Amino acid sequence: MAIKRSVLKVCLAGIMTTLAVAVHGVPNYPPSTAITGMSFDMATLRNVTPGNNVAADESDNWTITWADDDHQYTSFGDGEGFRTTNTVRASLGVGRIEGDKDNYSAFDVFKVGKETGGCGGKSVGILAVDGELYLLRAGSSSNSSAFQRTELFKSTDKGKSWSATGVIWANKDFTGSDGFFSPSFLQFGKDYAGARDEFVYIYAPEETISVDEDAWNVQVPGKIALIRVPKVSMTDKNTYEYFTGLDVGGNALWASDINSRAPVFEDPVNGVMRTSVSYNPGLGRYLLITQQVNRFRNSDFHIGVYEAPDPWGPWQTVLFGNAELTGPGLNTGSKSVYWNFSNKWLSPDGKNFVMVYTGPGPDEWGTVEGAFLTPP
Repeated sequence: MAIKRSVLKVCLAGIMTTLAVAVHGVPNYPPSTAITGMSFDMATLRNVTPGNNVAADESDNWTITWADDDHQYTSFGDGEGFRTTNTVRASLGVGRIEGDKDNYSAFDVFKVGKETGGCGGKSVGILAVDGELYLLRAGSSSNSSAFQRTELFKSTDKGKSWSATGVIWANKDFTGSDGFFSPSFLQFGKDYAGARDEFVYIYAPEETISVDEDAWNVQVPGKIALIRVPKVSMTDKNTYEYFTGLDVGGNALWASDINSRAPVFEDPVNGVMRTSVSYNPGLGRYLLITQQVNRFRNSDFHIGVYEAPDPWGPWQTVLFGNAELTGPGLNTGSKSVYWNFSNKWLSPDGKNFVMVYTGPGPDEWGTVEGAFLTPP
């Protein structure tokens, strides 16, 4: 895989030598020829829901999925959510988003955490499929506990209650690596309509080395694993398969052995962290968003947006830049957290989007509209 490099001349033992050195802050993938850029209309930024006038200014993450009841469901962490039922501070919660992009309302559905007598953990993976909801819970508390364990939960009552499925990935499952963390589901249309096949796909960043002394930060080299499972057997861990690479024809290869997996996305210099992936049917492209360079503003936090014709690539760069300068003002708090697109709020041609994200501050609900730029 090509890495953007510069040339550095150094003198070793009196001999002038030329070394290829990777450049920090330059995307690893070439510019997209299908989506040539993105524009954000910052005048559409909303932190207060227009329908029922509530805010969630102490919670983060906000991964979103579109269910069969035509509502969207979102998971959040470390806060009181939208405070529509109570003001309990939860480690992990789920909310329901009703309405269109111009007049939506938000409601708390579920909260769990130490304060509610439940468990901790976080989620950046929630999925609506065949009338049910699935949630990937990472860790048992905040931050680097996400490296230790991921569990799959299921809800048959639209997020009001959840049950463990027994599908768990823990440190003991991995050999030759530290494993992956904070996985996210690939999002298709309403109740998973428009999916390319009968599989559910999951993207999981790999734990490698933090970019600084804070373990819970962008991981370098950046690698993302791809997992698939038949949607009819999501509660059976034996049916999960892991992407191992491509054959000579560019077709994806899969194995049941978790330790045979290969990265589906890589950035050895800028790294990766929490990630979202969704399919844009109007443009016919898969869109991946991830945190890069650093998650903190004072260390040049970056957003990376990439596209591909298939879930496994080949990836091209749509947007790569400082999260505060993007927009400008996409993120203005001390850190970036998570970005994803709402498939319900996409325009029919796929060119106009709504981004649901933690922002512009570090712990708050936010939506902002924008447009993908495409060739004539």
